[in-house]
Amino acid sequence: MFVRAYLRASTAEQDAARARTALDAFAAERGLRIAARYLENESGAKLHRPELFRLLVDCEPGDVLLVEQVDRLSRLTSSDWTKLRAEIDAKQVRIVALDLPTSWSLATPGDEFTARMLAAVNGMMLDVLAAVARKDYEDRRRRQSEGTARAKVAGLYKGRPENKARNSAIAKMLGDGRTWREVMAATGCSRNLLARIAREQRAAREVAERLQD
Repeated sequence: MFVRAYLRASTAEQDAARARTALDAFAAERGLRIAARYLENESGAKLHRPELFRLLVDCEPGDVLLVEQVDRLSRLTSSDWTKLRAEIDAKQVRIVALDLPTSWSLATPGDEFTARMLAAVNGMMLDVLAAVARKDYEDRRRRQSEGTARAKVAGLYKGRPENKARNSAIAKMLGDGRTWREVMAATGCSRNLLARIAREQRAAREVAERLQD
């Protein structure tokens, strides 16, 4: 059995590794070693999360997927959560979340009957917390949308400021020939942001080449 930690942050500005200390402490208290950590900056409301699915590909039956909270794993719609659960169940992966005490015993081997009972209870609780996480996501989006609308009416809305220092560092790393995975690991940026900066670089090179012709 391997323990694989999944750490996620929603935006490029957030630190995906924030929960590492808590996950490491949880594993150490139970005499477990985290075999690998998978970090990504993607919304939990998206099913397409490359690092999460890379983790699942790496898993063998009985491995543990360790997360800080269930919402780090899913803020998905009901249909997308069903798809993700099906993938997890097909791999026979055990989900252990620090905010789900019923899951903690799944991090240690036990007899088959107890394991099946705990897995059934844990599966039900996972579904409940995933639904709560989705509702929380939708409520926050609604409140943000309402706040933005009021700010626009009042002429106070300025949008999110660009992180120029970080974007400049990303552009330099790309210019130095670093791979996307290396850039994402070093800066914590999202794939979408990286793709945008790469496009801007290509466009700038094309303009420069035309000016030289």
